[in-house]
Amino acid sequence: MGAFLAILAALSILYSPVAGAQTGAIEQNFAASLTAVPAEGLAVTGAFYVPVYSSVSMSQGKLRADFSVTLSVHNASETRPLVLKRIAYFDTSGKMVESYLKSPVALKPFATVEVFIAANDVRGGTGANFVVDWAATGEIAEPTVEALMVGGVGAGHYAFISQGRPIKVIKN
Repeated sequence: MGAFLAILAALSILYSPVAGAQTGAIEQNFAASLTAVPAEGLAVTGAFYVPVYSSVSMSQGKLRADFSVTLSVHNASETRPLVLKRIAYFDTSGKMVESYLKSPVALKPFATVEVFIAANDVRGGTGANFVVDWAATGEIAEPTVEALMVGGVGAGHYAFISQGRPIKVIKN
């Protein structure tokens, strides 16, 4: 019974109006995960494409389920910072909805940053996606970029993950 109540409490927090928008910027929310952007040149660059689903059509398109989305970017390197140059959110038509970085930030080794989109924010639609551009001063473990979608229809609740796909890696 205790686990059931904990799940209900967590879901009520996810769907509360206060959780509706991400407050502040990545630089503020994840200050402990960040370090100074390296002064030396960035020899390796890459990008990830992450399909996400802020809305899913159900029942032959007669019903729409809205999902919250949490994009997580993990620095998988134990020794080097990971520079994030862009985190951009696009809608179904490919139009940029929002950019989440004002300037590049550097993630400490093994650190993570997240972007949260509330279930009631349906700007992305059924074919939303993120593009994450990254760089490093030298050879680095490829970052892990994933999105977690959580939502429900009626009494049913659903959660699923979408993994980012590398779309470019350049070693200078």
